Amino acid sequence: MNWITNFVRPKINSMLGRRDMPENLWIKDPESGEMVFHKDLEDNQYVIPSSGHHMKIAARERLKFFFDGGQYETLENPKVAVDPLKFRDEKRYVDRLKDAKAKTGMEDAILNALGTIEGLPVVVTVQDFAFMGGSLGMAAGDAIIKAFETAVEKRRPLILFAASGGARMQEGILSLMQLPRTTVAVDRLKEAGLPYIVVLTNPTTGGVTASYAMLGDVHIAEPGALIGFAGPRVIEQTIREKLPDGFQRSEYLMEHGMVDMVVSRLELKSTVARLLKILMKMPERVEAGEPEVPPTAVSAEAQPRA
Repeated sequence: MNWITNFVRPKINSMLGRRDMPENLWIKDPESGEMVFHKDLEDNQYVIPSSGHHMKIAARERLKFFFDGGQYETLENPKVAVDPLKFRDEKRYVDRLKDAKAKTGMEDAILNALGTIEGLPVVVTVQDFAFMGGSLGMAAGDAIIKAFETAVEKRRPLILFAASGGARMQEGILSLMQLPRTTVAVDRLKEAGLPYIVVLTNPTTGGVTASYAMLGDVHIAEPGALIGFAGPRVIEQTIREKLPDGFQRSEYLMEHGMVDMVVSRLELKSTVARLLKILMKMPERVEAGEPEVPPTAVSAEAQPRA
């Protein structure tokens, strides 16, 4: 224990009325090394103004920027069994869950919310990488399924922000079973004729990529996001070859047809709203005095057949 640092200095600062400088007042750009004032970064949706590098963003912060006026209603996640396998590695799984809950203020990696974007009612699901790497377990799987069921019930499109390292190893086969379960939920939304848009963020890997994250009607990726099943290092070790520059990054995947578009976080809301109007066959803005046709979602099955 350093007596001067831990005792004497705080005592002097308290006597002189000094305040400690917050450690996160300045953020370093991982690409250029530039120091960015935290408040400027927050106002810019955690996108570095000079380089355009997209920093990780908490689930609630993302929802605040995405919804109209930052207003939304969260859905309560279903309750599931905790630590069904009594798993333990360096520490108990239940202790890891407690630490993640305390760190993020979330019950698990998924946060569901209802709100509007440019006046369109939607259901939004956000996967928070800060909660055990956004890993997919039973709780996350049930929360995702609830989001799809709510979207079908309320006749709303669903937008999902994916960010994950894959299935949660502490739940074994129970975690892997969430892949087919969430896939069925996606099918039910599509059978109802409702749009499903996926936003792939950094990183989106493993079983999440192998299931609901790649089943959307439209796949949007944030710039520079790592997207794939196995990581580049594992692939290189397996095939014993050097991978191309930018392999598994958003821009590379768009060039090779795996994602539809790469969109900055700053333009994401307007882009998604425009896509939803197209997918839901909403009329163009009418001139003053003309009757406005109410928006409806039209499924392919509901179209009249010749």
